[in-house]
Amino acid sequence: MMRLLNFMASEGPRLGLKREDDVVDLTAAGLPATLEALLQSGPDYTERVATAAAASKTCIPYSEIEFLPPIINCAKAIAVGLNYVDHAAESKFEPPSYPVLFNRYPTSWVGHDQPIIRPHISDKFDYEGEMAVIIGKSGRYISKETALDHVAGYSVFNDGSIRDYQTKSAQWMMGKNFDRSGSFGPVFVSADELPAGATGLSLQTRLNGEVMQSTSTDQMIFDVATLIALISEAFELVPGDVIISGTPAGVGAARKPQVFMKPGDVCEVEIEGIGILSNTIADEQ
Repeated sequence: MMRLLNFMASEGPRLGLKREDDVVDLTAAGLPATLEALLQSGPDYTERVATAAAASKTCIPYSEIEFLPPIINCAKAIAVGLNYVDHAAESKFEPPSYPVLFNRYPTSWVGHDQPIIRPHISDKFDYEGEMAVIIGKSGRYISKETALDHVAGYSVFNDGSIRDYQTKSAQWMMGKNFDRSGSFGPVFVSADELPAGATGLSLQTRLNGEVMQSTSTDQMIFDVATLIALISEAFELVPGDVIISGTPAGVGAARKPQVFMKPGDVCEVEIEGIGILSNTIADEQ
């Protein structure tokens, strides 16, 4: 059971272990500088974290951490669209019989407590609270029965979306990948801290304190094991890969009147047992 995070120090990115009120600098004790590098370094990483945490003499108060995303640069980040029945309905789509999948690139996300950026060419900047699944074990053609063995842990994601660009074509890539338009964090929570498949966790998105989305992760059309099994039919999943598992109803574009994020707003996504991801909104300079 562990909570890990990436943070910025004067030396560069560092890997930390969150305790109650502080963070142990694991990189200072010889571990890699990022979570994805740790996951890629071998299956015994949990034991090495415990050894490094006992050996490290560098601790930082949690309140002073400059957060980086839990995964900074992965081989693949696959996002899932329309994965809650209520969100499919508000978006005027039939619930899909096969997952709607698209890429989300690491340049499009920032860490907790960092500003997410509304591009100057659009004012239709929407929130999407989601659960992120982080792969810890490689596999191709993974069976649904063994899929959860490939999960290292979970985090929180805000799949910030530029709605007018998302609908310019049948493909959603442009609207989902503006630089620094989404967020990820604050921490990685190991899978053994949560129910199998992270089912039954409350998920809530708040904009300036007002609840905009509220659901449970057991309402996903395609659960974590199913997503892993289907995605791995196409390509090998490797440690550090991320699956961004979809958002529930309540997005701003579906409201009447529509609600979009603007500079100065604060958007929070909270998932039970994982944490609160909070970001202010800023205009592109």
